[in-house]
Amino acid sequence: MVKSKKKIITALLVCTIASGLVFAETADAHSYSIPNKAWNNPGHGAPVLHPGSVKGAGMRKEPLQEIDEVLRNAIEEKTTPGAVVLVARSGHIVKQQAYGDAARYVDDSFTEMETPVAMQNDTIFDVASISKIFTTVAAMKLVEKGAIQLDAPVAKYIPEFAVNGKEAVTIRQLMTHTSGFTAWIPLHSQGETREDRLQLVYAQPLEAQPGSSYTYSDLNMITLGAVVEKLSGKRLDQFVKDEITQPLGMKDTMYNPPASLKNRIVATEFQPEIGRGLVWGEVHDENAWSLDGVAGHAGVFSTAKDLGIFAHMILNEGRYGGKRILKPKTVQLLSENQIPEFAGDDHGLGWELNQGWYMDALSGPSSAGHIGFTGTSIVINKKNQTIAILLTNRVHPTRNTISLNVVRRDFVRRVADAIPAPIPKRTDAWFSGYGDKLNRNLLLDVRKEVKELSFNTWYELEKDSDFGVVEASKDGVVWSEIGARLTGTNTKWSNVKVAIPKGTKHVRFRYETDASVNGRGWYVGDIKLNGKVANPISDSTDWENRNY
Repeated sequence: MVKSKKKIITALLVCTIASGLVFAETADAHSYSIPNKAWNNPGHGAPVLHPGSVKGAGMRKEPLQEIDEVLRNAIEEKTTPGAVVLVARSGHIVKQQAYGDAARYVDDSFTEMETPVAMQNDTIFDVASISKIFTTVAAMKLVEKGAIQLDAPVAKYIPEFAVNGKEAVTIRQLMTHTSGFTAWIPLHSQGETREDRLQLVYAQPLEAQPGSSYTYSDLNMITLGAVVEKLSGKRLDQFVKDEITQPLGMKDTMYNPPASLKNRIVATEFQPEIGRGLVWGEVHDENAWSLDGVAGHAGVFSTAKDLGIFAHMILNEGRYGGKRILKPKTVQLLSENQIPEFAGDDHGLGWELNQGWYMDALSGPSSAGHIGFTGTSIVINKKNQTIAILLTNRVHPTRNTISLNVVRRDFVRRVADAIPAPIPKRTDAWFSGYGDKLNRNLLLDVRKEVKELSFNTWYELEKDSDFGVVEASKDGVVWSEIGARLTGTNTKWSNVKVAIPKGTKHVRFRYETDASVNGRGWYVGDIKLNGKVANPISDSTDWENRNY
């Protein structure tokens, strides 16, 4: 009797029954070894970012090579003149590459330069709103020193802020965009000096009650940057240099780069309406420009490699090599959702979280990142110790171009696909693939009466938007779902059993997606009908036979 109980416990470690679908994490499902450094198991990370091999990072080269086509197509379609990408996992830089031109046009009519400036791996970009995460880290340095309290009112540090309903706005609400501020005001057309324009921000009335809604607002970070300046006694650019970039060795990261670096910097927008002409070597954002190039919401210039160092510091819980920039508890605050009440707007302190619209298959509760209006983005997936940085000059020569969001998703999707799924080696598995508005079928013929379908599976799908469905049919025309729809993630290669209705002649696995975001996908293997191996009808499927 004891032996019988042990067998039952071994064979069925976890069992969940839902609408006829039985999930069981079985001994059989894990009798084969999972690939080294597979999805969510990145292995031990290096203390610093360094050139590495794809194999050493536990990744696959083919999806990384496909990134080249993604960027070349974007350049050909005039989504952007050029780009630089950096991909790293566990400290291994597996791809760092430049495409197209850093400067190509002289005006917004797309008049080409006589000698365009080619993009290089070390080209410097105006990273726009990615500056916000530098401002937040700067503020958290002062939190660690006890100079700032997260839940203290901003007016405690800037008394003139306490007007027009802002008395109760807190530092935390600035960082999470829940202060009630409007999204933007045209500072560049008001005031005479930097201080004049900061005072205009302090005097700005709220659009909503503090804490009652989420509105992404540059005014939050302009104010936060001013708090850093007030309490540190240094202008924001100097504080960021002293406390963050210089200790990290980020030599190509700065505000207001010198004219001598112009040929290493991407050109951005032609802005004659405010008397600027082609913006090249100066901050693109009009409000940051009017704040002398130094502001909490924009103004940072950087390279892909430097941003990779900054991101790796976050992945390493605030340490980079021998330098500690933040305490582990502080990094945890940055990357934990602070506003669960605003579903879909997940936000740490300064960092955006789980934003599938640009993080795509790397998105998840522990995924952090930010984008910049000039065409920049950074995504960090903590569980996979993965960094995906895409820097473009998509506003050159005008912001009125094709949206970059599809390119952002396509880039990150290939980074994710380069990380092998946790499918046991030598398993004959089928993969659903990626794409928008999919309806992909993996079909089985049922040659005689069967009572049960069993299969092993792993999936990571956009929760409540993309689904894996098991269906049955008597005639191959009318189909009915059997069991629950799969969505979200099941974390491990697991066994599933489904009861088959009497008279069934066909069974299929159907993968359906919505209009944009994809997860890492759906894998199905070890398919059996009544305990006997059943092979899909290969010429009827657009699934891919693979175990990675």
